[in-house]
Amino acid sequence: MARKTNAPGEARPVLGIDVGGTNTDAVLMVGREVLASAKRATTAEVGEGLVAVVEALLRDAGVAPQSIGSVMIGTTQFINAFVQRRGLARVAAVRVSAPKGDGVPPFAAWPRDLLAQTGEAGYFAQGGAFFDGRDYAPLDPKELERIALDIRSKGIRAVAVSSCFAPARPDIEREAARMLTEAYPEADITLSAEVGGLGIVDRENAAIMNGTLRELAARVVAGLSQGLRRVGISSPVFFSQNDGTLISAEFASRFPVFTCSAGPTNSLRGAAFLTGLEDALVMDIGGTTTDLGFLVHGFPRESALPRDIGGVLTNSHMPDILSIALGGGTLVRESETGLRLGPESVGYQLTERALVFGGTELTATDIAVRAGQARIGDPSKVSALSTALVERAVNLMHERIEDAIDRMKTNSKPVPVILVGGGHILLSRPLRGTLEVHRPRFAEVANAVGAAIAMVSGRVDRLYDYSEGRDAALQRAKDEASQSARAAGADPGTITIVELSELPMTHIRTNLVQVRVRAVGELASLRS
Repeated sequence: MARKTNAPGEARPVLGIDVGGTNTDAVLMVGREVLASAKRATTAEVGEGLVAVVEALLRDAGVAPQSIGSVMIGTTQFINAFVQRRGLARVAAVRVSAPKGDGVPPFAAWPRDLLAQTGEAGYFAQGGAFFDGRDYAPLDPKELERIALDIRSKGIRAVAVSSCFAPARPDIEREAARMLTEAYPEADITLSAEVGGLGIVDRENAAIMNGTLRELAARVVAGLSQGLRRVGISSPVFFSQNDGTLISAEFASRFPVFTCSAGPTNSLRGAAFLTGLEDALVMDIGGTTTDLGFLVHGFPRESALPRDIGGVLTNSHMPDILSIALGGGTLVRESETGLRLGPESVGYQLTERALVFGGTELTATDIAVRAGQARIGDPSKVSALSTALVERAVNLMHERIEDAIDRMKTNSKPVPVILVGGGHILLSRPLRGTLEVHRPRFAEVANAVGAAIAMVSGRVDRLYDYSEGRDAALQRAKDEASQSARAAGADPGTITIVELSELPMTHIRTNLVQVRVRAVGELASLRS
């Protein structure tokens, strides 16, 4: 087939890719039209799986690699690595808060199996500020020099620097990092003000987590970029972050913690695009888990609470996602207490280990095929499964999903539900607590669609002084968020405010209010 190239002035296709733990999905889009989609198993070397799915996609669509305008990638590789304790770097945590903020040491409450990989090298240093921005202690260059040399002597390169109320006074962390780098130039430093909110412990945890993942992120981003070059694509590459918007490949390498929820977020954004619904509950049923999240005005509802990632609480901006251990690869087993679903899954080995593919493991996919809900693999290989067993398994899957829906809802009112992901075949009947269930076309690659339509964002999350008037303070916050979006590459004419919240500090006497604003806009390079 002849490969199609673009005529002068013609809109160039956008390639959206989602690299999950089980599958790598891809879609090719022009404007609001999905031209083609493809799905391949994720490989141990992520670049290989990407090459396979992109080559298949371009071949089926008859599109030349050089005609691609830009590439948007979402991946769960980093959060999977953290949760599975795989490929993590050792990190030193330097908290610039003495003598005030030293009540809870760094790495407090971290799981022991995680500390075995990351270590627990924690340090307190003099310095910091009060909630209103006033200094309470100066930095001590000699003390920070001693800390830097001790970190270097331990062979640790990744360093997480935190201080009290850093989002309001980020200069303290920046100056501490400068002093540490003077003594240890090779240090790879993450500043907590760049990755988290006001709470110091959860923000510090996010910075440490980012430090553990930076080396892995650099390898994964490089592998994916090299895979694209292998198939002849030299277009700009962007990565999806937790709020469903875009960051550069270089930024993703530096801040992998911003991508940890990109997979579920892309699924929510893709579901909104494919159905036209802006307020709904989305269920992304994959090979290993089902992720549930709410759409509010077309964007994921963000969590107001610290997010538990692999046993560690962080306050980086994350969507409010509930994950349960149910997917197409979930193992189905008889036990002394009855039928058991998971939590174990065959994951990306579904096509090797499931019964319908000639394997020996009974999975949720086998149940769906035997129940007549899907035609995958060889149905004759599950024909011997008893009707009673299949009914029990199907009932249990629906019950588990309905319980999860109840946990996500904020009231008893029925809600519309959008089913996406390759595992949506597991559900075959109306769900309790729902208004209607939508199964859009391209549901199995909604995550890749979400990546392809991603926008650029800017945000602020800090304390503002309301003593000169609330409206003026809120306008400053909106302007700063919009400027941040422009700096990230958004077309100024498309920027809108999609989130604004105020959190008064009622526990103290002050005119300061924590304000969170998020602005989004279309990528300027796509509109030129």
